[in-house]
Amino acid sequence: MFKKITDIFLDFDGVILDSVDCKTNAFIKIYEPYGDNIMEKVKNYHIEHGGISRFEKFKYWHNNFLGINISKKDIDILADQFSFLVLDNVVNSDEIPGSIDFIKNYYQKFNFRIITGTPQNEIELIVDRLKIRKYFKSIHGSPKKKFFWTEKIIKDNKLNRSNILFVGDAMTDYHAAKCSSINFALVESEINKKLFSTIKVFKFSKFDLLEKMLINNEK
Repeated sequence: MFKKITDIFLDFDGVILDSVDCKTNAFIKIYEPYGDNIMEKVKNYHIEHGGISRFEKFKYWHNNFLGINISKKDIDILADQFSFLVLDNVVNSDEIPGSIDFIKNYYQKFNFRIITGTPQNEIELIVDRLKIRKYFKSIHGSPKKKFFWTEKIIKDNKLNRSNILFVGDAMTDYHAAKCSSINFALVESEINKKLFSTIKVFKFSKFDLLEKMLINNEK
């Protein structure tokens, strides 16, 4: 399926670390004062719209669920609260099976880049705390959207789109890959299985399966 892949773009939560639940629980905690109904709406929206910046989510939830026209300053306060709740839990999350070994074993063969909805300063801090920065050509977070980054990286580095693979776990990852006309592989989980049930892409839950797909297609 994937031939002559040279560059691999990776989302972070749910792709490198199994940290999606950390963020789900933090969002629910923030909206706890508004009651169970709001918390359930926040949870469902977050699961269905993985990969979207927390700043956009806070604005959407306040506007649509609470009827509050929230200011940028208040969004920043919520984002800081969220970061405080979640950072240590993300760093201490289990890896998606085989993800770190795959990156360490193949970083000299493939150009790895992180493209995530996590804020730029926060994803860089997480990567540094995990001591894996050296394995990535570059790291890209919000506020820029994923499609912005895919296009910028492709154009700045004059990459061949057919040689790029985006590995993600959310619709935002899939849409970025599709809009940039690059290959896509899904890290499948119970959370996203239903969302991607009708979409035909390569799906895996352990990185040794992706490794076999990439290496076998080179032979």
